[in-house]
Amino acid sequence: MELGTVAGPLEGIKVVELAGIGPSPYACMLLADLGADVLRLERGSPEAPAESSWDVLNRSRPSVSVDLKNPGGRDLVLELCEQADVLIEGFRPGVTERLGLGPQDVWNRNPRLVYGRMTGFGQDGPLSQMAGHDINYIAISGALWPVGRAGDPPVPPLNLVGDFGGGALFLAFGVLAAVLSARRTGEGQVVDAAMVDGSASMMAMTHSFLNAGFWTEQRGSNILDTGAHFYEVYETSDGRYVAVGAIEAKFYLLLVTGLGLDPAQLPAQMDRATWPSMKERFARIFAAKTRDEWTEIFSDVDACVTPVLSPLEAVRHPYNTARDVFDVDGPNQPQPAPRFSKTPGRIASAPQVPGSGTREGLLSWGIDLSRQESLREMGALG
Repeated sequence: MELGTVAGPLEGIKVVELAGIGPSPYACMLLADLGADVLRLERGSPEAPAESSWDVLNRSRPSVSVDLKNPGGRDLVLELCEQADVLIEGFRPGVTERLGLGPQDVWNRNPRLVYGRMTGFGQDGPLSQMAGHDINYIAISGALWPVGRAGDPPVPPLNLVGDFGGGALFLAFGVLAAVLSARRTGEGQVVDAAMVDGSASMMAMTHSFLNAGFWTEQRGSNILDTGAHFYEVYETSDGRYVAVGAIEAKFYLLLVTGLGLDPAQLPAQMDRATWPSMKERFARIFAAKTRDEWTEIFSDVDACVTPVLSPLEAVRHPYNTARDVFDVDGPNQPQPAPRFSKTPGRIASAPQVPGSGTREGLLSWGIDLSRQESLREMGALG
């Protein structure tokens, strides 16, 4: 079979998504890209035009307009949950319970359902009801503090660490683990995916280094936080940058040789006292050539030197085009990941205008047109 016609590895898993923003739709995008049948329920109009939306996070699944505060809308969600494996929501703790859509409400209909909950601070604890964003969650987990240069404040790493790494990926991982458990035991459970928890877990190696006395909390003084001259970003003569990550001795040897330096005349790589002066020396050397000139010099050398690409440059980079990392047939967007040899994922559809998939989406889950008309008349759809 050709790519795109093969069912993804999650074929047969059905997910009800109570639409949110950021990490919960990204988790649902990941599941949908890999073949899960995800029905996105959100505010919108069932009369919305069937056209593409700009929001890549909402791709690969239909957008169904449902008013969760309408009794008919609530009952529709409970009915859909009867045939679902997973429900995913990203509201503050207690919101779905007040709507009559909490875990016990859906378990009364389907005890095997896995209830995935995406929050920043978790379902309980002193901060559970507090508003926040990625920057706040990774601040609490300890993941923000080490990111930055010596003498400078911490630098927020976009919203990659909390929202997407510590949030969406842990939610997707958690609900799939719980689905396996439910199929074995017949019982669903709540997956409490808090971004504080996930981003704290991602700091496991840093805590290992701290335990061993190998890491200091002085920002910008360690191997991986720009303290070392061999793990750094350097500006080139054209105002662009190269990334250097030559940690291992064999890679470091190739790095300094490529820079035109004599290894015998240099201090020991791990002599921390010399890292600042070596960084200045490296900076002067890298500033003498363009980014692309350095890329060419190190193109066939295992010195762990790569160009720093902007997001738009990355779409056109030969490595990424050779492996089809991005889909460029319409708006630029990353392809599904990871890759599977027998059941590849695919972008099933473009992201939809909210509500524009109501008719087809509900039909695919067994809600016929006459029932849809009845729901529309009672104000449950939209």
